[in-house]
Formats: sequence, structure tokens, C-alpha cells
Amino acid sequence: MKRRIVWITAGILLLLFGTYHLKASLLTTKETFSSAILKVGSSGADVNELQGRLKFLGFYYGKIDGQFGNTTLKSVKWFQSEFGMPVDGVVGGKTKVKLWNATKSWVPSAADNTQSAAKPPKKDSTTSNNNLGFSSNDLKIMANAVFGESRGEPYEGQVAVAAVILNRVKSPSFPNTPSGVIFQPGAFTAVADGQIWLEPNEKARKAVQDAINGWDPSGGCLYYFNPETATSKWIWTRPQVKTIGKHIFCM
Repeated sequence: MKRRIVWITAGILLLLFGTYHLKASLLTTKETFSSAILKVGSSGADVNELQGRLKFLGFYYGKIDGQFGNTTLKSVKWFQSEFGMPVDGVVGGKTKVKLWNATKSWVPSAADNTQSAAKPPKKDSTTSNNNLGFSSNDLKIMANAVFGESRGEPYEGQVAVAAVILNRVKSPSFPNTPSGVIFQPGAFTAVADGQIWLEPNEKARKAVQDAINGWDPSGGCLYYFNPETATSKWIWTRPQVKTIGKHIFCM
């Protein structure tokens, strides 16, 4: 009887802990996010924040108006698709947490009382000489990807990784934005293991800028892999162009 009481008590404690952990996860999304589920027809501060965070990532191009309409719906579905989530256009707890994790450096704009702006970008190599029309957020996520994927590689190899991202953006076979390419499900190891959120160094930022300026050490490649860690048999079937550091670049 005592053992049964102990097990019941333990079960209750685990349930309470799980409930607390879920609530804590949702609370970490708060700038203005509440626990409300957002969908078409929703309005208010939560939708403002939703639009602002989506715009920060390059998924939303509409006006920050706090109205969950068709434009916001399409942006939410695009975000869910790129992040490997069920594409239903409904913003519940899981979507909020995923969005918060992807936009930790986003802050509301004090200037216009909307929640659409990010912190002003640092004056570094990724904000100058941008001749492809990318936003500072595009450049930042590219630098994150280069750092997460290739920070131990020769500088030429880091530029080549940035060039592969650009080559995919230009290719009709891939999404046409840097964030779309980088967050395409299964595309980059750094996204899968979380290294995409490491703060990039100046070398990674410079590698992105050199790639944007036209340097493509990969020779136009769309793929690369590390032969020591690659588990995909398919990647070995791609025509190989060159090896830089530990990466083989291929078409």
C-alpha cells in the first residue's frame, strides 16, 4: 500500500513538473505573447509581435498592423514549412517557442510603437557593399550558417559555404531567400544541431561579404559534405567539383 502511494505521489509530481515546464516554455516567448492561440481573425499585441518576428526572419513583408489576415497566414505557413512543422497556419505554443528561438535578438521598435524592428545592426562587413539587395537579417543568418557549418575550415572553405547558399538562392530548385535556403528541412547540419544560433565571428561575416561580392571558390556548386561524417548515400552520387578543407563541393 505504501509503495502504491509513493508511485501515485511521484506521478503527480511529474505531472505538475511537466505542466510547469510547458508554461515556462511559453512564458519565455513573452515580449507580448500570451498563451492565446493565434489564427486568421486574431488581432492585437500578440499578432503585432508575430508579424514583427516573422519580418525579422524575412518571412513577412506586409504592414505591422496587428491584424491576422491572409498575408500573415501565408507567412506563418511559410515559416512552419521551412522549420519542419505542421503547416496549418495556426500559431500555438510550439510555433511560438520555435519562432522565439529563431528570433532571440529581435526587439520591439520604440520609434513607431510597433514590434517590427530588430536591434540596429553593428557596422561590420556584413552591412556594407551589399549589391544583391539582402537585408541585414539575411546577412546575419548567412554568417550564422557559415560559422555553424564551417568555422574550423580554411577561409576559402568558409567563403565557399556562403557561395553555396547564394547559389541555391539563385537556383529555381531552392527557396529564393537566404533564410528559406538555410532553414529548408534537412539542408544544413548546423540547423539540425542548433549551431546555427552561435554568434558568428568577423571571419564568418567577411566570408559572406566576399561571396556576395562575387567570389565563389566552390565553382558554382549547390552542395557540399564532409566525407568523414556524411550518412547520405545520395550525396555521393552528385558530381564532385573540388575539395576545400574537409568539405567536398558538388553539383
